[in-house]
Amino acid sequence: MRNEEAIERIREKIRREAGPKVMGALGDPLVVEILLNSDGSLWIERLGTEMCCEGSLERTAAENLIATVASYYSLVTNRENPILECEFPLDGSRFQALVSPIVESPIFSIRKRALKTHTLADYVAVGIMSSSQAECVQSAIARRDNILVVGGTGTGKTTLGNALIDTMVEVSPEHRIVIIEDTREIQCRAQNSVQMKTSENKSMTQLLRATLRLRPDRIIVGEVRGGEALALLKAWNTGHPGGIATLHANNARAGLIRLEQLVAEAVTDSGGRQMSTLIAEAVDLIVVISKIGGQRKITEIAQVKGFDGADYVIEERI
Repeated sequence: MRNEEAIERIREKIRREAGPKVMGALGDPLVVEILLNSDGSLWIERLGTEMCCEGSLERTAAENLIATVASYYSLVTNRENPILECEFPLDGSRFQALVSPIVESPIFSIRKRALKTHTLADYVAVGIMSSSQAECVQSAIARRDNILVVGGTGTGKTTLGNALIDTMVEVSPEHRIVIIEDTREIQCRAQNSVQMKTSENKSMTQLLRATLRLRPDRIIVGEVRGGEALALLKAWNTGHPGGIATLHANNARAGLIRLEQLVAEAVTDSGGRQMSTLIAEAVDLIVVISKIGGQRKITEIAQVKGFDGADYVIEERI
């Protein structure tokens, strides 16, 4: 068991090996992702702008940094274990690194844990969202719609989710919010809130079941990836409206189909239509965020009206 002094020595070593460029980006509230390529170039993405190269990190420094982060968790990176997935020890950001032989030179990605919650007004100000889209989402939150945030990898689903949660706290400060995620990325300033993180022994499905005994008014899931989708839908349908979840898909209809696929992981029968009806009853609004020309944009907001026996009935809002 390491003492606090030993832990701080490792953290200080990480700061030195990361260097001023990475450390500066970690401290910038507008930065959402920091990436190192095999050629040593450092690419940084900020909210509302395209990703750009802002310096470099030498190969030796990158190797040392990855090894030190691994050692913080009593892990190793080598030819037999070339992939490292964990939280960055300095701030809890999502950290993924690859070393030889998968890549020629070490690379990593730091998906930053937000230092600042960007509000819907911020999204409107930088052109990611129109004022009418913001009003539509605010109204949905006020009437306790269940909202699915959909987008591809790196489109900013979690950051948008944080903005929606911020609005949720504004319109319903009395509500108890329970949040479940794999990596601590969600920001919530509600006075009455609980945040849970999955572990090797406790899955998201298990945490969702436990959540129902915690008297939640709203249930938030950081990212739906597997069979926990069924537990979430049932929770949303049984007296816990007004939740938010994120999902990988490229548009609203694809998001619903993806939910079907995830629910199928948790059921053994062939009740496809019944599951489609459950999804249509549970999900009220789908907000799609995309990257266009390197910039994030809300490209679709759709209301789920039901399932007609053959397909989902959705209505484009804005």
